[in-house]
Amino acid sequence: MKIGTVTGAVWSSRKAQCLQGQTFLVVDTMLGPVVAADQVGAGKGDKVLLVTGTVASKFCMEAPVDAAVVAIVDPEQHPGTE
Repeated sequence: MKIGTVTGAVWSSRKAQCLQGQTFLVVDTMLGPVVAADQVGAGKGDKVLLVTGTVASKFCMEAPVDAAVVAIVDPEQHPGTE
């Protein structure tokens, strides 16, 4: 798992049927930007928890994704994440 900050979204006019209804976010991580399927309704500026690889596709109904946002980190509850 990785923690990152949402910096934007990716928009597409067409996408594969298995990706219909998915929102894709750009998340900055320590290793650089990642495009991730949003599973929790995160928005720009949110600190989020990412899963990657095979685990990510499990959160997205077996869709072919490499990363998924699975939680929004609450900085008030965990001050060390700011």
